[in-house]
Amino acid sequence: MASGEVASSATAKYLQIAADLAAQIKSGALAPGATVPSEAELIQRYGVASGTVRKAIAELRTSQLIETHHGRGSFVRSRPPVQRKSADRFRRAHRKAGKAAYLAETETSGGVPSVTVLFVGPTAASPEIAGRLGLPAGAQVLARKRRYFRDGVPTEEATSYLPWDVVKDIPEVFAENPGGGGIYARLEEHGHPLAEFTESVRARLATKPEAKALSLSPGAPVIHLVREAITTDGRVVEVCDTVMAADQFVLDYRFPADD
Repeated sequence: MASGEVASSATAKYLQIAADLAAQIKSGALAPGATVPSEAELIQRYGVASGTVRKAIAELRTSQLIETHHGRGSFVRSRPPVQRKSADRFRRAHRKAGKAAYLAETETSGGVPSVTVLFVGPTAASPEIAGRLGLPAGAQVLARKRRYFRDGVPTEEATSYLPWDVVKDIPEVFAENPGGGGIYARLEEHGHPLAEFTESVRARLATKPEAKALSLSPGAPVIHLVREAITTDGRVVEVCDTVMAADQFVLDYRFPADD
């Protein structure tokens, strides 16, 4: 058989396996939350190589029918991904109501949210973070690093960086829980009204530390999102560097059509 025919056959096989498993999921034979057959079981069942099985599993993850957790295996998705609506999530009305964006979004998706604070304290700003904050590289900033969970499964890790001169007199932002409405509410209460947020988003493969932190398979995709919070006088008062498990989120953006 020619090499092109071999490749075509292998592609057809993993798509066949993915279609078979997808049919079982949609019919309920593999129920929400059920464990997907292991790699060894699928190799034996379909008489294929491990690489073919891994491609089939990857296809199901891309279709958001299953989720894979490092060291635990693959499971049929039991809930939809969290939908992040950029036009709504940072409205001032939410902050005044004491709502935290991630917690509200996760509850809407049917999950139980939680957060672990990993670090709060001074740190030296990297050249990229310093540049975004308009500070010299190595300048002291406040870092707030958190890991977010849905139903006990880690979904994202975020670190906020804030200029020291802005936060040094806001004691609440040095606490693990800065209070209702989060750090944005505290910034506005202390004379830093926010005018807009900007976000840059890219998809890439998880690094080894990121895969471990988010219980992902090696080489799993992540969303790397960097947000800037900008005041009415044009100053960036926070840079939030976030890594998100790609299969756990849908990013929803709305843009005006004005000239």
